[in-house]
Parts: sequence; structure tokens; C-alpha cells
Amino acid sequence: MPSRAQPLRRDEQHAFVLHVYPYRETSLIVEAFTREFGRVALVARGAKRPRSDLRGLLQAFQPLLLSWSGQQELKTLLRAEWRGGLPRVGGSALFCGFYLNELLLKLLPREDPHSGLFGDYEAALAELAGGLDQATVLRRFEVRLLAAMGYALPLVRDADTGTPVEPAARYYYAFDRGPRREPPVAGPRLPVVRGTTLIALSEQRYPDAATAAEAKRLMRDVLDHYLEQRGVESRRVVQDLQALEDETGKPDD
Repeated sequence: MPSRAQPLRRDEQHAFVLHVYPYRETSLIVEAFTREFGRVALVARGAKRPRSDLRGLLQAFQPLLLSWSGQQELKTLLRAEWRGGLPRVGGSALFCGFYLNELLLKLLPREDPHSGLFGDYEAALAELAGGLDQATVLRRFEVRLLAAMGYALPLVRDADTGTPVEPAARYYYAFDRGPRREPPVAGPRLPVVRGTTLIALSEQRYPDAATAAEAKRLMRDVLDHYLEQRGVESRRVVQDLQALEDETGKPDD
């Protein structure tokens, strides 16, 4: 009799947990973001048991080494190890981290490798943990996430003429084409943005609060377009927290 094919196995893959939810009585489904294999769904059998070694490991923002097997979409988690090397994300930065996780879950197809984006995500967590300006960190990751998915944002040239964006001018941002000076003749309403803000987004430098706020609004409109109007739950949490915190040090999404 021919031998049965052995399940495909991957060992010690660099990964982060994006989300965990219950599966049957004692197990969990783990949505992980891995460096070599993209977003992967894993079943962690027995992980809900009190004495499971996995209980304290399968948490967001911890750099892990994951091993799994299986050829179906839902793999079997075999082992998880903490690999260290990243400061702990805490305080208001946690909400920013959950926002990044939700973007990856909703925009990134399963098993679509993006090793560069994995590095961008790890760098964003380190910056958030290190106390860097949260709005700048989030805008940078949003732009790079869209570029990794094939939706790179045209920012510095007029979509109709190819001429450089003028800082003092105002532009209608067409999601699939870029900035345009002329208003659309028909179709959905497009966001209007200053050339200064488009340049700031391309350079990831925001000279004042008004530019940072306009960049935030534009990125929200762009992301909602590609999310096909699916809500981002963590965005609402950050907004509620902002209403309770002082202006200094509050998270931004």
C-alpha cells in the first residue's frame, strides 16, 4: 500500500499573534502574521486548559517562533516559543497596536507572504513601545500596508497632468488615480486635501497639527475605500479614549 503523505510542516517561523478566539471546548484559533508565509490560521489544541504552556504565549505584540503542520487553510499549531528582542507595548500604544492588527486581519489575504511588511509591522511596534509619535507611526504603516497590497498611493504628482503637487493648492483625491485639481464630473464624492498634506504623507513628516489631522482624515477615507466600508472596531475605541485623555500623549488613529 502506498504510504500516506505526511502533513506539511513549518518550524520556528517568526510570527506575531493578531487575534485569538475560542474553538470548541479547550482549543483556540490563532490568526498569526508570519514573516515567510503571511497571515496564517492555526488551531491551538488544548490551549484553553489551565496548565497549557500556550496560554501565556499566544498574546498580541509578543515576538514568537511558531511551528505548525497541515496543508489545509486551518493548520495545527505544534509549538510556540517567545523569541524576545522587542520592548513591551503598553499604555495608549496598545490601542494603536490593536488598530494595526485589525487592518492586517481585514486587508491581508491568508497565506500571502509579505516579508517586508512583516518588518514594517515589527518596526511600528518597536516605535510605539519606544514612545514615538503615534500618529506618525500609524500613517507610515498605513501607507506601507497599502503599497504591499498593490495599492501604492500616488501623492506627489497631479494624476491628470503629471506635474508636481503644489503645496498651496487643493486637490480631489481619486482613490485609484491620485490627486486631481479638477472636481469629478460624476461618481462618489472625493476627499479634498491640500498639496502640503500630500507632500507630508509622502515624506512622513508633519509640520503642524492641521497637516497631521488632514493626513489622518485622508488615510481614513482611503482605507475605508479599500475596506469596502467595513468598520474598524479598534478605531472607535481609540476615538473614545481620545475624548477622555489630555491633548498631550493621546493615541491617534
